[in-house]
Amino acid sequence: MKKILNLVFSRIAIVGILILLQIGIIISVIWKLSNYFIYFYIICVLISTVVVIHLVSKNENPSYKLAWAIPIMLFPLFGGFFYIIAGNNRLGKKFTRRLEEVYRRTVPFLKQDESIMEELEQQDKNIANQAKYINHFSCYPIYKNTKTKYFSPGESFFESLVEELEKAEHFIFMEYFIIDQGMMWDTVLEILERKAKQGVDVRVLYDDIGCLKTLPYKYEEKLRKKGIKCLVFNPLAPVVSIILNNRDHRKITVVDGHVGFMGGINLADEYINAVERFGHWKDAAIMLKGEAVWNLTMMFLQTWDFTSNEYEDYNLYKPNVYHPEPFESDGYVQPYADSPLDHETVGENVYLNLLHKAKDYVYICTPYLIVDNEMVTALSLAAKSGVDVRIMTPHIEDKWYVHILTRAYYEQLIKVGIKIYEYTPGFIHSKTFVSDDEVGVVGSINMDYRSLYLHFECGTWLYKTETIRDIKEDFLNMVEIATPITLEDCRRVKLVTRLMRSIIRLFAPLM
Repeated sequence: MKKILNLVFSRIAIVGILILLQIGIIISVIWKLSNYFIYFYIICVLISTVVVIHLVSKNENPSYKLAWAIPIMLFPLFGGFFYIIAGNNRLGKKFTRRLEEVYRRTVPFLKQDESIMEELEQQDKNIANQAKYINHFSCYPIYKNTKTKYFSPGESFFESLVEELEKAEHFIFMEYFIIDQGMMWDTVLEILERKAKQGVDVRVLYDDIGCLKTLPYKYEEKLRKKGIKCLVFNPLAPVVSIILNNRDHRKITVVDGHVGFMGGINLADEYINAVERFGHWKDAAIMLKGEAVWNLTMMFLQTWDFTSNEYEDYNLYKPNVYHPEPFESDGYVQPYADSPLDHETVGENVYLNLLHKAKDYVYICTPYLIVDNEMVTALSLAAKSGVDVRIMTPHIEDKWYVHILTRAYYEQLIKVGIKIYEYTPGFIHSKTFVSDDEVGVVGSINMDYRSLYLHFECGTWLYKTETIRDIKEDFLNMVEIATPITLEDCRRVKLVTRLMRSIIRLFAPLM
């Protein structure tokens, strides 16, 4: 009973009810008017028709357009109005202007060392082109003079995170989609509070919807009382708005400007298997030490300045400010960010580039396999061309409807020669690509529409680093304990499940 009452009076329930009330009022007003005025009904149908024509003509993903066009035409009375209010995939003008101003101020601090790009061109023109694409469209340079370390599962990441936080002397920046009170966060919080008292500039940024179920309302005020600067990204408001879809899905920690972490691991106990939710939780992250950490620092400061509407002297946080000694070098490292603002699907295109250029193999880990036609085509073409394409997904799901949708793509991919495995011990949350013993990606970017089109994301593109071997080895070790999926498995499915897959797949871009 207590759990039910807590849910009923929780913030998510209250906000959800208010949003549903708004939707209900809109629908009821339109419905009543249509009963009395046939002309109003005709106007609504015309509006829905115009909206669909506008939607089809837009330069957006065809699957996304189809997912909206069908319900609008099925319910023309209020479908067009609802799309105008909540479906038009454009950020608000105020939101956009603030982001553009932040990017305008910060881009001059992200200069590419052209000698590194020339080096890459001499080694492999295709690789250089991939690095150029990331640099031109995400504005983040590629570096040498950076050491990398791969972590999987989350327990090994947590151990190193605590170790590096304890070494902090000047500043700690942490940006996470989810923070949950428990052993992991309590351990981190104790260090942050202690460091703040020592005069370290400690800042925490978390996503409001990501933490809606895990942190109490106004939790940022509690952190501020401990001396920790804290901001909440895109706070949830009880208003029907597309901006609610644009979440900060990044997971970034920066310590003193020369040590950084990023990947798929949030600050919650299931990520380090301190509690069990969906069997064994398998995740991945990467630690950077050196010049490439500057990209992570700038990602954090861009989001911080956007949220706070303030600006600072970015030169104070460069890698060599508190580490004047030369950095070790380990191949080429390029952390990059993706934003729904830039109208460029950098996250997806990095994956597509990697698939198009692969010669021998591509091994992929993703918790969700909800892919558009471009990704299906790239995966299929690589496999048809003789590339060994393997994909690892969860065996135990965190969201049943998403898992149904993930499995809906298996059959067509297996038919073209792609090997698909489910991580038998539990849930895999890693977002990794590795190819040809040379190229890899570790980040926060899932293979689904939300990550690729709506969220603020980040990844690290790697070339000839020692961690490439570690990512490959980790994948092959998982294959040994995973369940290989066959065509027979795909076809041995109840008719009801097949029907659900077809329906859910149609609306995949809206999930």
